[in-house]
Amino acid sequence: MFNLIFYYFSSFSFICALMVILSSNPVHSVLFLILVFCNVAGLLFLLGAEFLALLFIIVYVGAISVLFLFVVMMLNVRSKKTVQYSSIIPLGFFISSLLLIQVLLVINIDFIDIGNWYNKINFIHESYTIWFYTLSSLTNMEVIGLALYEDYSYLFILCSLILLVAMIGAIILTLHQRIDVKKQNLSNQLSREPLGILRVIKTTIL
Repeated sequence: MFNLIFYYFSSFSFICALMVILSSNPVHSVLFLILVFCNVAGLLFLLGAEFLALLFIIVYVGAISVLFLFVVMMLNVRSKKTVQYSSIIPLGFFISSLLLIQVLLVINIDFIDIGNWYNKINFIHESYTIWFYTLSSLTNMEVIGLALYEDYSYLFILCSLILLVAMIGAIILTLHQRIDVKKQNLSNQLSREPLGILRVIKTTIL
């Protein structure tokens, strides 16, 4: 049952990821992207990472995907003439296969049968023989906290500094005032006296 649900979530997420790039309507692409995040969250639930699954749903589905959806709907993007990219499809498959080979070489996957996994597991390990390690196991949030704030504390602080610099840069860019742009001062306009603004001009009717 576990394998069936796992294969369902993984295959459906793969199909939705393909539909994200193959769909001609940008609104449909964003909806398929939301489905991808939901399926990945289901996979994380199955693997026991409940905190990461809830984080995916709250951050990616609840914030980023909804933002994309509103931006696409506000831009009023209409599907006009579709450009044929059939000539560059072989090149795309070639580049994608090269990237996939590089990723597989980096993560060092052993292509072995499922039946041989039983022989690969070391059942004499202390986690299988000593019950204390099983009872004192850490939760997902504790493991992530230990990894972020102990093992990768310097990188975490560096990422926060980079985000701080990006935030300050965005604020400085918005505060930059151009000289050649004509602006209105609403406070001065509203504080003027009506008698000094209005003029009565008499005209003669011919």
